Amino acid sequence: MATTAKVSVEQVREALKDVFDPEIPVNVIDLGLVYEMDVSDSNEVFVKMTLTAPGCGMGPYIAQQAEWAVAEIEGVEDVNVELTFDPPWTPDMLTEDGKVLLGL
Repeated sequence: MATTAKVSVEQVREALKDVFDPEIPVNVIDLGLVYEMDVSDSNEVFVKMTLTAPGCGMGPYIAQQAEWAVAEIEGVEDVNVELTFDPPWTPDMLTEDGKVLLGL
């Protein structure tokens, strides 16, 4: 019986760097939209994230893209992406890379 390697939070973080808000040319990690990432012992991944604005019409699209990106990681059994608006996103949540990409 083959054993599946443990998926790491770092692998999840790297996968999410390929997910972009279509209206902003910065990935969800560098935008500071990802609040929490967890990988269970059975390689089930939980991601809690937000959007730049609660009324963002692209929210379901971005969450779906995040789910698909994480599901591509070898060994992932299941993905649950939860959107939250608590706390609300602010530009202070941008990473240094995100600030550079936006010219701030």
